[in-house]
Parts: sequence; structure tokens; C-alpha cells
Amino acid sequence: MPRTSPYDVFKFDWLLLGASALLVVFGLTALYSTSLAGVGSVLTSNGSSTIPDLGNFWKQLWFAIFGLVLVVALPAFDYRSLARISRQLLMLSVVLLLAVLVFGSTVRGTTGWFGIAGFGIQPVELAKLFIIIFLAKYLSDYAGQGRELRHVLVSGLAMLPIVALVLLQPDFGSAFLLMVVWGVLVMVAGIRRSHLLFMVIGLAVAAVLAWTLLLRPYQKDRITSFLDPNSDPLGRGYNVTQSVIAIGSGGLTGKGMGYGSQSQLRFLPERQTDFIFAVIAEELGFVGVFVLCLLFGVVFWRGYRLVISARDDFSAYLALGITISIAVEVFVNLGGNLRLMPVTGVTLPFVSYGGSSLLVKFVMIGVLESMSMKGIKS
Repeated sequence: MPRTSPYDVFKFDWLLLGASALLVVFGLTALYSTSLAGVGSVLTSNGSSTIPDLGNFWKQLWFAIFGLVLVVALPAFDYRSLARISRQLLMLSVVLLLAVLVFGSTVRGTTGWFGIAGFGIQPVELAKLFIIIFLAKYLSDYAGQGRELRHVLVSGLAMLPIVALVLLQPDFGSAFLLMVVWGVLVMVAGIRRSHLLFMVIGLAVAAVLAWTLLLRPYQKDRITSFLDPNSDPLGRGYNVTQSVIAIGSGGLTGKGMGYGSQSQLRFLPERQTDFIFAVIAEELGFVGVFVLCLLFGVVFWRGYRLVISARDDFSAYLALGITISIAVEVFVNLGGNLRLMPVTGVTLPFVSYGGSSLLVKFVMIGVLESMSMKGIKS
């Protein structure tokens, strides 16, 4: 194998980095726009004036700067060293998720944050990456043996405590994401039809148990309002109804940043997190949405390129897991905004407000960049 430089700038995937950075710019622009709605008003000589609340914008900007530094720095390290500590990372995920249930803060009914120096750290975001690393290592160790039922069971049992702890928060969206990533990787590894049926039955049983024992009333309301949003348009169906109104009112070019009536007048709930896509659609219109989706398409394309050009199984599974993880979050978030799926609390990667999510997504991009330098066939 030819020796490679620890940091080869010519192998750096600038398209991947550029698309990710531009997605963050979209998010920061939308955050700034929604911050103009302010926290109140003051009287001036010219009448009343709104007080902007730029706290979240500045926090996200600093997280974005630090994340970009990580993306540039991480490729200097060999991502393949992660395989050696995959089990330890899995155990760390369990410890962090247990700790957050005991010592964490509760936000909107979910106990999923550590409050540190005014910032909320969400360990489930790290768990998403650690699970992908573990599955990539496990499935690569048994490449060609994936059709055996025991590998489906062992990998599923490794996932079980993580998913259970996430559901206990409760965070149905993240639990769903983890199960989808596991399911896709196991199917790519190769399973029999009978094993696939076994997986489907197991997931159905888990869904029934989660609905009966774990989901809170407000989470059940999200699902029932998706099935029949008009049954309670001012209650359970309010969020999605306002999102659809905002998206539809954007037209071709939008109303302009800071001029969206749904977001600026606070009709649109969770406009900096769950429904930031609706803000962009209202204020930038179809053109803005098209560019946003195009940028996500570039990220998926570059991730897929790494999957098919990987020089070993661990690299292929790792690139696929990261790409699928980001893709599922995008489709679930957009589906919730467009009333095509229930709203699960999954935010839009790189765009929605959330420091933990943004940093981990940049770490994922950094791992893909390291793979671009060291892990693809020459």
C-alpha cells in the first residue's frame, strides 16, 4: 500500500465542506431573521421598537466557527483508529445516556440535556456517531457472514440499551433514527428474507411497547395530529398547520428575510429548531428551498461517493452510516414540516439551532474528510 501524507490538501473534499458550510449559512440567516421578532418592545421618540433577541444566533455562530475548525483539523488523524475503540465508545454512550436521565435538564418534556455554563449539551447526538462507529466495526469484522441470524441479533442487542435509554428521555425521533441506521447497515451487510421478517416483527413489537409504556401524551398527540390534523387545528394540529401555511405563502422567491408573517409574528412555533425549514420556505420561497435541497444533495452525493470507493469494509459501513444518519434527519424533518410524516422533534442538520447537533455533524463531516484523504481507492 503506498504511503500517504497525513494531511493532503489536494484530497480534501472541498465540495463536501462547502455544501456543509453553506447549509450553516442558511441556518444562521434564518436564526438571525427569527431573532428580529425580539423579546418585547420599547418606546422611542419614533414610536415603539422591537428588542432583537440574538442570543441563540451568537451561540450558533460560535458553534459553527468551532465546528469548521474541527472539520479542517480532523482529517489530520486517521479515522481507522476509531475501529479500535468502538466498544468503548458504545459503553460511553450508555454511561452518558444514563447520566443525563439522572442529572440532566428537562426541556419541553424531554430529559436529554446537560446544562454546562449556560449551554445545553445533548449526549444523544454523540451516541448517534458512536453507534455508527460500533456497527461499522462489528459488521466489517463479520463481512460475508451477515446472512447469519446471530449477527442480526448481536448487533440488535447492542443497540437495545441505547434505544431504550433514548426512549426513556423520551426522544422518539432519535430512537427512530438509530433503528433506521441499524436496519440499513444490517440489510447492506446481507440478510435472508426470514431475518428481514424477524426484524420487522421486532420493530413492530417495540413500537407497540413504546406507544403503551414510554411515549408521553404530547408525543402521541403529534402522531394523531399527523393522521388527522383538522380534528384539532388550534390544538394538536396547530404546529403543522402553521408550518404548511408558512411554506405555502413563500411563493417563488419568498417574502424576504425578516418579513415572514408566520415567523415574525410568532404564529409558527419552534421556528428556530423543528420548523426552521418553514421559515426558510416562507422568507426565501421555492428558490431558497431548491438551493437548500441542492446543498443537501451534494452532501449525500459526496457521502455515497466515499461508500462506493472505500478501500475496506469498515470505511464503507462508516461512510454509509454517517450519510444515512444525516439523510434520515433531513427527510424526517422536512416530512414533518410538510405534513408528510409526524413531527418527532428531529431537527434539520446544519440548519436548525442546536450546538450539540451542529458540532457532531461537523465531526461526522470531518470523519468523511479523513476518509477522503486516507480511505478511498486510488
